[in-house]
Amino acid sequence: MNTSLIEQRLHDFHARAKGFRHSLGYPCNLNLDYLAPLQHILSLPLNNVGTWFGHRHTPLHSGGFEQEVVRFIARLYGLEDDAGYHGYVTSGGTEANFYGLAQARDAHPDATLYFSDSSHYSIGKSARLLGLRHRVIASDETGEINYTALAEALRQRNKGEAAIISLNIGSTMRGAIDRVETVIDLLQTLAIGRFHIHCDAALFGMMLPFLPGSPCPQFGQAIDSLAISGHKFIGCPFPCGIVITRKRPQGNYIEYIHTADTTLLGSRNGHAPVLLWYALMTRGSSGLAREVESCMANTDYLQNRLTCLDYPHDRRQYSNIVCLHKPADAIIRKWDLATEAGWSHVVVMQHVSRAMLDEFLEDLIQSRG
Repeated sequence: MNTSLIEQRLHDFHARAKGFRHSLGYPCNLNLDYLAPLQHILSLPLNNVGTWFGHRHTPLHSGGFEQEVVRFIARLYGLEDDAGYHGYVTSGGTEANFYGLAQARDAHPDATLYFSDSSHYSIGKSARLLGLRHRVIASDETGEINYTALAEALRQRNKGEAAIISLNIGSTMRGAIDRVETVIDLLQTLAIGRFHIHCDAALFGMMLPFLPGSPCPQFGQAIDSLAISGHKFIGCPFPCGIVITRKRPQGNYIEYIHTADTTLLGSRNGHAPVLLWYALMTRGSSGLAREVESCMANTDYLQNRLTCLDYPHDRRQYSNIVCLHKPADAIIRKWDLATEAGWSHVVVMQHVSRAMLDEFLEDLIQSRG
């Protein structure tokens, strides 16, 4: 292809994608200007094959940055530096969920996996790929897992069988939070001593630690694994995730790569840890807290306006997701809304200003005549 045509195609693609600022329906942080100082990093062929701990012979990896990213998040969830935990930067939330559930299966080969019908589709996919027996539990009217139904399902398990429970720390569509403390009380009541609790906190995982009074899970509550998406609230230009597990697996030492193999994949993106590290270090806990506060204030604004307009909507506590009755298709296309079962939702991320929300609300008003 002619060089000028190649450049023109790339220019057109960039202009079209960069110009699209109306995305309200998906949890993607479009405020990525912070990445400008890192352009030179993209010219490096960074490959984080294997684990980040241990000696490496090649400098073309970002294991040190990856370790600091994992440490930053582990501390948010109550893990001390010497706690013997494990974690790494994954290709996305699906791999993070898969890894947590794989650790659970390896620890409890006889277990059944329990998760709600509001769970992200990657949970069911992981169960199938891992060959895990699983039961899908109905959600209640709030979108949380139905604890009564979960209790009944656990009572029906084989005597002495372990339980793996995947909880939504912010369900995909409604932002409902399954309560860890309620599930632990249930396990204790049923005298289930062998269990693994996995928390899928793709979006809310970087928000709840900065919301006072929120039901943020902690490893001190006996959770065993946690999955967070790096391209959602933190804001990374390509999909990535972070998984943390209570225990560090042994893994096999691989002479060819001079390190242990404790991850799912072989070669992994070495740029993502650098970008995540930079985002976390430059914003810090105080900066992240301010962003959370801003998103929640704008979510309050949207909810209040919808109430004044008498437009049917729903929002869970501690959530930046507002569900509303499905609007006209033209509005769904313009604002890139996620829609399911007659409902659409707005996810108020860092790039969503009140001016954007006013324009969106005006479109809703106009569509109602």
